[in-house]
Amino acid sequence: MQRFYNEFIESCRIALTQIQANVLRSGLTALGVIIGIVAVTLMGTAIRGIDTGFQNSLAMLGEDVLYVQKWPWGRVEDWWNYNNRPNLVPADADKLNRIIAATPGSLLEIAVPVVGRGSPVKFEDNKVNNVFTIGTTADYARINSVEYQEGRLFNESEAGVGREVCVLGFDVAEALFPGRPPVDQMVRIGGHPFLVVGVFAKQGEFLGLFSFDNQVVLPLSAFQKYFSTRRGADLRVKAKDKNQLAAAKEELTGAMRRVRGQLPGERDNFNINEQQAFKAQLEPVKSGIAIAGLFITGLALFVGAIGIMNITFVSVKERTKEIGTRKALGARRRSILMQFLIEAVAICLIGGVVGMVVSFSLFMVVQQVAPNFPVQFSADLVVVSMLVSVVTGIVSGFLPAYGASRLDPVVALRYE
Repeated sequence: MQRFYNEFIESCRIALTQIQANVLRSGLTALGVIIGIVAVTLMGTAIRGIDTGFQNSLAMLGEDVLYVQKWPWGRVEDWWNYNNRPNLVPADADKLNRIIAATPGSLLEIAVPVVGRGSPVKFEDNKVNNVFTIGTTADYARINSVEYQEGRLFNESEAGVGREVCVLGFDVAEALFPGRPPVDQMVRIGGHPFLVVGVFAKQGEFLGLFSFDNQVVLPLSAFQKYFSTRRGADLRVKAKDKNQLAAAKEELTGAMRRVRGQLPGERDNFNINEQQAFKAQLEPVKSGIAIAGLFITGLALFVGAIGIMNITFVSVKERTKEIGTRKALGARRRSILMQFLIEAVAICLIGGVVGMVVSFSLFMVVQQVAPNFPVQFSADLVVVSMLVSVVTGIVSGFLPAYGASRLDPVVALRYE
């Protein structure tokens, strides 16, 4: 065991000496490995970032919330069928809540109507255009777990009488009230005065499609007083247990058919949307990134492995007499094999470290340029990259190292 340890340390010393003596050649040889490690690291970073951003976005939708809407989420095949459906109206939420209350052991908790439109919001000389304006009831707090930067949501009394109060999204409040408190200030939404009673905490964007911070929430009756609801409403239905969401969805389908007065055999004229619709759309994107990344990684590592193998063969030829001398003095085959194998692995590890530095630098640049872009660098990627480097070194260096260990010392000493 001690002899093996000594041979290993000596092989490492010789390998590092050779790499230092041929820095340029070693660097060019490691280039393929560097590109491969950068590719596999960036691929892993992108996939992890997409997963993290996606899960954060879904959390904003609510893991236990079902969305009853006219249109399905995602790609629509039969456009005319969906377009001809009757709109949902806020009164459907009251009918649905009565059915839920009358159903023993219901898996549904409450249905909340939501209507929306884009409106300009203004305070003095500051103005934000196309703010997503939501009209809903005071029960909105039961389906939305967002925290408040300041203030509160409107209460049942304010919602019941249609009082002109509102809650601003974080970005809207920042734009309208830079450096001053928004609560108890009067803003104009679509030209109509509303008192600010609260500001949502920062939530971020949903998959880069829209921002939860660019919104304003009003009591439903106040919304109906000033704005049109001809586009219809959505119903957001909270389930009692997110682990029984599939069963809750089946119950909701039956309840909505009663609300809509549909007969047996008729096709549903509404859609119940949930997070799974987005998950199904995300998988092909992740698969495409993985396939492209693995192809680029495999190609780069293959080229790098061929380069390392060729250079190791060249190194063996250049040092044939040295190998013969060492074997004549009693060096074992495993010592010669270990020497050249460690040299190949060391070049790959250097390439792996450089690749990781390049990848992390690119990651930091993306974080600075686009802080909202979903990328995530983790320790797992470092471990995987180093393992890939070691395996590449062993695979590419084994054949020439084995050939060197099998050389006849007499023939090697006569080599010119």
